Order: sequence, then C-alpha cells, then structure tokens
Amino acid sequence: MRDPLPTVISNNQTLTTCYHTLKKHDIVCGRIRLKPGEEHVLTDLLERGIHLIPSATSQLASRSKAFQAKIFIDFMVPDSQPIYDQHELLLTASSYRQKKYTRVVLKRDRKNGGLGIHVFNDIEDLYNSATLGICLFPFVVQPFQRNTRDIRVIILDDYTEAYERINAHNFRNNLHCGGSSTPYTLSPQQLEFCRKIMHRGAFPYAHLDLMLTEEGNCYLTEINLRGGLRGAKISGKEYLEKLDRIHESLLQQRGISS
Repeated sequence: MRDPLPTVISNNQTLTTCYHTLKKHDIVCGRIRLKPGEEHVLTDLLERGIHLIPSATSQLASRSKAFQAKIFIDFMVPDSQPIYDQHELLLTASSYRQKKYTRVVLKRDRKNGGLGIHVFNDIEDLYNSATLGICLFPFVVQPFQRNTRDIRVIILDDYTEAYERINAHNFRNNLHCGGSSTPYTLSPQQLEFCRKIMHRGAFPYAHLDLMLTEEGNCYLTEINLRGGLRGAKISGKEYLEKLDRIHESLLQQRGISS
C-alpha cells in the first residue's frame, strides 16, 4: 500500500490551525511568520520531520543579521563579528585595538532598510553604548570601510538582475532616504560569489547586498529571502509569479504536483 501524499501547507493561517497535527514528510511552503522569540518553531518542525520551503536556515538568516554573520562570516568584511554578549564584545574590542581599527560599524539585529546601521568612531564608544544598555545584544560589528560601492542583487532561479545604490550624502546608500540607483552588470566571479552564499545558507532565491571596495574586493553585507524592489527592473507582479514557480518546482522535486 502506497504511503499517503504529504499535506502541503501554503499559508500561515492554515499552519497555525494544523500545527499540532502535522506529521513527518508534510510540507510547509512559504515563509513562516514568526514573532521575535518564536524561532524555536523552526526547530520543532524540523525535529518532527516536516519539510520547509524555503529552508529553515534561509528563513532564520533573513530574520537575524547576527545569524547571517555567524554562517556567512567567510564572505563578509574581514574581522566582522556577531556579538551576543558583553564578553564577546570585550574580546572583539581588544582584537580591533590590536589591529588598529578606528571607526567601526554596528548592525542591529532585525533592522532593515538601513535603519539599524550605526558608525562609531572607536570600538570603545560602541562598548560603552552596549554595556550601558543603549545598544541591545545581539548585533554585528565590523571595521568601517571607506569609499565602497553598494550593489543589490536579485536572484530568482534563472533570473538575475543587479543595480548599484548611490547616496552622495549618506554611506548607507538608502534608496527610500534620498538615494538613487543605476543598473549594474555582475561579473561571472561576482555571480558565482552570490551562488556560493546562497548554497551555504540553503537559499532557493535571494536578495543580496554586496560591498565593492577600492581594492577590488567583494563582500556580502546582507542577504534576505525578500526585499524591496525599488530600483529593480522586475515588477512586483513578475516577482511574485517567479516566486510561485520556484515553489512549484521545489514541490515537484518532492513528488508533489501543483
């Protein structure tokens, strides 16, 4: 007798209703809405043998910059560090002073659109702010990079586009706070760099932000399953259609027809 086909949950309302009745090999297709602190839901679903599309790793990384720094550290600015407590910050401060870093960037967890990016003139200033409760743990700290370029990359299966974000008056290059954009052509090496990042985080599709330095280096600054389309050529409708097709393809790989 053939095993019954798995149940496919495709929206968060149904997931909430059926959460405790899901069984091994069932599938949750689509990003799961989670409140801060509810990330343990992903662990529970995986432990019960329930498949997630997109992957749990990609969903968690999209929610947490600290987790991004934890798993993508080899792709980021050298000496970037996820900081979870005062002890880790103290060790990082000593390391930065030894390497003679002055200005540093703090990236607050769960903040997007450039709203959680702060520059400190010295790691000691950041240490004081964090230990006095002004900056909440966890966060990411990294050496400040001068005169860089900001490239947004959208990869949806075989669809790829990239554009540079520019703001002459703000290093954040934020489009909805005065920035502008212009199309950018990725090199084969840069595209391969993006693919390696997506493979490491099990991202079936992604918005990636790249930092290009004067020395010719390329670093990851951020990755997300979804992001704003301001500056992109693809329309919102086309974008959603491509996401649906990717989800359908992933379901078909598991023997589920839409």
